[in-house]
Amino acid sequence: MKETAEYPHLPDPAGHSPLRRPNSVRRTSAIDMTWPEGRGKSMHFHGVARDIFTPVDGGKPETICQDEMVATIAPDRTIQAIEAIPARPDIAGLVGVRGGGYLRQALNEVLPEEQRKGSPLYLLVDDLSGTSLIAGWAWSRWPDYDYTDEEDLRRKDELRARMEGICIGFRPGSSALSTEIGSSRHHRASPVVALPHPEDPDGWHNLTVHTEVSMRRARRIDVWLDGDIHIDATFQDSASAPGGGRIAVHEYSLVVIADSQTMAIRDIRARPHVLPYPECPAAMDNVGRIKGKHLPELRAMVLQELPGIHGCTHLNDAIRSLAEVPALIAELRQRQ
Repeated sequence: MKETAEYPHLPDPAGHSPLRRPNSVRRTSAIDMTWPEGRGKSMHFHGVARDIFTPVDGGKPETICQDEMVATIAPDRTIQAIEAIPARPDIAGLVGVRGGGYLRQALNEVLPEEQRKGSPLYLLVDDLSGTSLIAGWAWSRWPDYDYTDEEDLRRKDELRARMEGICIGFRPGSSALSTEIGSSRHHRASPVVALPHPEDPDGWHNLTVHTEVSMRRARRIDVWLDGDIHIDATFQDSASAPGGGRIAVHEYSLVVIADSQTMAIRDIRARPHVLPYPECPAAMDNVGRIKGKHLPELRAMVLQELPGIHGCTHLNDAIRSLAEVPALIAELRQRQ
């Protein structure tokens, strides 16, 4: 297939985050998922997202804002409890909503001001759909994972059937649809190093070290002005490993240039680093559809331009997360 010729090197982890660029704004986010009551029970979600400004001298960053989210989500992905720090009482309106497409519709109704502001909290809550879907992969990394549990296998077969056609990796005939027992152990996953650069401990907010089964979705978005708007972004889904460290199943990087006045995208390049199936990198062929679109419209527009088997669910979310770049640019301009 075309993608195996273009990306024979996968997996190719991106490594540590780059050093902060002087006169730039960086947003980092991480949602950690754990199972306090054990496998098959409700999940605990703890998300942190932070915006920082790095001055011209490249010194210690200024924290612009930081939001936290704590949620409990049932095995069927229904939100059982959720709160934000600092508090936003309206967020309680998401209780009872199930992760998936309707959750994002509910966000428009429950947290419209957070969406308008492009706040770190909005990024965290918007990510609940994707994180609640992939969280269970973490258990496949641990030695006591039972591939012979008939009820578990039945649920997985039903899930595969529902996911056929949901993205390019699950297009009809894809290896992702295999029902071979233990097939998730054969994902093209990879050990990854810590996201913070050893020479730049201030480049990330604090990331919790988990010694139990856990899953994490992490994002980094760097923005700066050099005539145009420049964006360097990464996205990673990883699980804790029994012997320590982390193992990634999804990782992308994005480089985007947009007009500083109109916010129209002049160029966009996506690079896959870690993806589970050979079919996944084919999504790169369609990223060019985003050129000419405007940053503020990305959350809705990406799902229209790259639907179903024309896109990758995780790449789509990585692009959608750039809809808040105008808010980051506004913060940057205030400090110049």
